[in-house]
Amino acid sequence: MGEEKTLEAIRYKRGSLQLLDQRKLPHESVYINIPDCDVAWNAIKDMVVRGAPAIAVTAALALAVELVHLENSYSGDPQDAAAFIEKRLSFLVSSRPTAVNLSDAAYKLQRLTSQASINNGATAKTVFAHLIEAAEEMLKEDVLSNKAIGEYGAKAILQAVGGKEKLRILTHCNTGSLATAGYGTALGVIRSLFAQGQIETAYCTETRPYNQGSRLTAYELVHDGIPSVLIADSAVAYLMASGRVDAVVVGADRITANGDTANKIGTLNVAVAAHQFGVPFFVAAPLTTVDIQINSGDEIVIEERSKTELTHAFGAGPEVAAPGIGVWNPAFDVTPAKYITGVITDRGVVWRDEKAHGLDIGGFALGTVKYEDHEEAGFGDLETTTVTKEEELKLPNGVAEHDSQHTRHYHKLDEKAASEYMKNVPVLAEKLGGSPDDWEIQEVGDGNMNYVYIVEGPRGSLVLKQALPYVRCVGESWAMTLERAYFEAKALRKEFELAPEYVPEVYYFDHPMAIIAMRYLEPPHIILRKGLIAGTVYPRLAEHISDFMSKTLFHTSLLALDTHRHKEASAQSYANVEMCRLSEQVIFTEPYMEAANNRWTSPQLDPDVRALREDIELKVEVAELKARFCERTQALLHGDLHTGSVMVTETSTKVIDPEFSFYGPMAFDVGAFVANMFLAFFSQDGHAGMQGARDDYKKWILQTVSDVWSLFAAKFKGEWDKSWDSPGDAYLPAVYNTPAARTLSEMRFIEDVFVDMLGFAACKMIRRIVGIAHVEDMDSIADADKRAACERKALTCAKVIMKQRRKFSSITQVIDLVRHQ
Repeated sequence: MGEEKTLEAIRYKRGSLQLLDQRKLPHESVYINIPDCDVAWNAIKDMVVRGAPAIAVTAALALAVELVHLENSYSGDPQDAAAFIEKRLSFLVSSRPTAVNLSDAAYKLQRLTSQASINNGATAKTVFAHLIEAAEEMLKEDVLSNKAIGEYGAKAILQAVGGKEKLRILTHCNTGSLATAGYGTALGVIRSLFAQGQIETAYCTETRPYNQGSRLTAYELVHDGIPSVLIADSAVAYLMASGRVDAVVVGADRITANGDTANKIGTLNVAVAAHQFGVPFFVAAPLTTVDIQINSGDEIVIEERSKTELTHAFGAGPEVAAPGIGVWNPAFDVTPAKYITGVITDRGVVWRDEKAHGLDIGGFALGTVKYEDHEEAGFGDLETTTVTKEEELKLPNGVAEHDSQHTRHYHKLDEKAASEYMKNVPVLAEKLGGSPDDWEIQEVGDGNMNYVYIVEGPRGSLVLKQALPYVRCVGESWAMTLERAYFEAKALRKEFELAPEYVPEVYYFDHPMAIIAMRYLEPPHIILRKGLIAGTVYPRLAEHISDFMSKTLFHTSLLALDTHRHKEASAQSYANVEMCRLSEQVIFTEPYMEAANNRWTSPQLDPDVRALREDIELKVEVAELKARFCERTQALLHGDLHTGSVMVTETSTKVIDPEFSFYGPMAFDVGAFVANMFLAFFSQDGHAGMQGARDDYKKWILQTVSDVWSLFAAKFKGEWDKSWDSPGDAYLPAVYNTPAARTLSEMRFIEDVFVDMLGFAACKMIRRIVGIAHVEDMDSIADADKRAACERKALTCAKVIMKQRRKFSSITQVIDLVRHQ
């Protein structure tokens, strides 16, 4: 009975894919046709299909179906076919970034088809055939993998409970046939135990907020005739306290290298209760669920789902919650490895030692921790491996990462609370020296988003930055994700790795508290914008900022990376979508319409704003740039590289605040910096004591802009010249193997960046004059008429640059336009 497959979540034959709609009750048997990747993306996102293994198989099969219908009419060559497959796989991965199985499947398929495209005699049709066959094989392998997990898990649980014959097992969420290609992971373990006559009762939780347990797991248990009981999520601890649970087995969406596990929301509750009452707690998942690129659970980005899943019956029915109530609806939580007895995989079981702080599941996955080989047929004499290796988690710069056992609930810090917080973080207290009474703390955040504290102690100093759950310059009415702090910390680490001389060192990151502690850039460092307002010359600015941009943009692009590494990184950055949406809103949308957030120097600029909104040609150009911003994933961007995000002295340049970081068009970063330098140029007449007083300084600003672009183009080309034999997949040496091919490739690429840079610069200039967030360069001009005159010149210039950007052949021509406004 345990061998029986309960219900097909996936119905597939070549050229046809149907998914059981798991938003419905399973006995209704509502199947949805999946003809291509676009429909599959929505099916995954909307939870028509769910469960990490099933999602991966669905994505592979959806692309296979699309290719079956496309292969006879496709006119491209083998390389075109491989590129098309790569693009579609990347799109599918973005549907559920938490499910590592999906990105793992995409990587394997992409590598397979990329290799197939360069084989002798390859055609587009043979490339497509390789993917179709591989996707079909994944369907078969998933069932075999699940049955292996069932066998290993049954033996592990019996071992953990001391050989007890009849077990009472609890599981959470749905991990059976409806979450996989068949049989199941955690539910597969229960099936295996039942087939051996070892199950007395299987308890399943309802699983809030989407009821996968009561709708799906309960159905599978009843269908298979397994004695079972449904309980509320909130009844778990009481059930365990009453002594009615012998072991727990759950699934996983992502397991980090140290064993921390992301799974459906509520899993952590179950794990903590099991720990308290001495109940063995197991995670069951194929080895493909292990993400060895992530050290700990603090680095996992948690998706949030629609509030209506909590406020409305069945997520779409009548509203049952009080109108206006705030809602927090995370889809997953993270269970620290210290609560996990063992991880059951399709290759064996990794046990946690009593004294260990984490499971070395990463070492197990890589094969550096040895385990016994087993017979594939019947699984032979099953053995398990005990892993006790402890590894301190490190940041790239060697500083210990935030320990998950000290996780805090989010609360806003003031200066007193910040002192108490740092006292309890050894790495920060040691950095400062002395005691909290010896520390000087000052809140200096003057931006739109965060609190920033400068902290100085007897031994050293640091900056403590905390994100707020709303836009600071607006207030709590404009909610904002705290996850931006995670992306900022991650970007700072990557930038520090690539260009350490231009980025402050990160000492510590606390994900739940949205706090980053980093190097304090002591005086005479000053925000570049304030220096520009004061008329200070920074002779090395162009050299430094061009160096920073060329290194960070080149080395995170496909010019330096293979497709797998690039797609994996870009897919992870997709989760910073809320910050990207904010940029889309305030840069490319609101300035060109009536919006409550907009503001400008009124009434002086009223006619200019009306003309802006009525300029159809301009708005069409902006729409094109918005599409590029949304669609291109060239490189890891800072995302908000303005003159307020750079700190300088005459000999030092440091780039800060990359909370808008994401994978996007390179030109966006370059254009952002150029735009803010142009705004500084146009503001100078408003700051001059008398006419012409700052003419020389204005010349320096324009020369700096010219140098920034020229040096960036030269240095970027230099990085490329050094890397033609690198693993970058965009321009393979086997194809571009002559000096002429390389020269033309570089020239075309940089020309494309130049044109887009001008467009993004124009967008940035316009939004800083008529949008929600302005620049101090202009706002600090007290005389409204003077300010409006400066802003009008900038606005007029931006419109010309936008419309004529394709006609400029050099930065010198652009500088001439700006100079003569």
